[in-house]
Amino acid sequence: MSASHALSDSLTLTKRSLTHILRSPDTIVTTALMPIAFLLLFVYVFGSAIDVGGAEYVDYLLPGILLITVASGVAYTAYRLFLDMQGGLNARFRSMPIARSATLWAHVLTSVVANLVALTIVTGVAALMGFRTSAGPLEWLAVVGILVLFTLALTWVAVLSGLGAKSIDGASAFSYPLIFLPFLSSAFVPTHGMPGPVRWFAENQPVTPIVETLRALFGGTPVGAEIWIALAWCAAILAAGWLAASLLSRRRFG
Repeated sequence: MSASHALSDSLTLTKRSLTHILRSPDTIVTTALMPIAFLLLFVYVFGSAIDVGGAEYVDYLLPGILLITVASGVAYTAYRLFLDMQGGLNARFRSMPIARSATLWAHVLTSVVANLVALTIVTGVAALMGFRTSAGPLEWLAVVGILVLFTLALTWVAVLSGLGAKSIDGASAFSYPLIFLPFLSSAFVPTHGMPGPVRWFAENQPVTPIVETLRALFGGTPVGAEIWIALAWCAAILAAGWLAASLLSRRRFG
């Protein structure tokens, strides 16, 4: 089957998924609610007690909150995929002349669009709370690019979870560690005050270089080598998730 046919099928199924979301936009609102709650809690309750070197805490915090938004949003991808499988929809699609990869890519593309909407909502709330940035068009383009790459990476992990889950709760449970991971990074507080082993983990896990890169782009400061580490983490997670999900899909559906 040609690549153009596969692309056309993926876009058609993506339109179907997006139509369902438009009919039930509460999923996007729900995705944004928890990050906004964290934003309000940490800025207005804990922010004055956290030393981030003189920067406004909302500016310091937002990059990590955006990653939590994505981690929260991709759980719905696993949930929707699991429901499609349980309802036999995937089996019906595979009995039709549709590219085998199209059903999975439709969920992935839908996740990217839905998460971009949720990220826009969270960023808008942060702006109302005082978030300011000196980022120009190129910096904003880089921010969006990194967030899309991060969303793609986590979404393929979500697809893997949806394919392998035995229950609805199991399908979305994978997102809990992903939501918790930014708390063990530089997303909320600088790492230099953490105990030794915790600091080592915080400085060598994927979230910290991504957060530091976004923070530098928003602040208009040089990003340094952090951006390459961030991109390498995103690319590695994306490749591993896509490969594992593709292999599991072939094993389950042939």
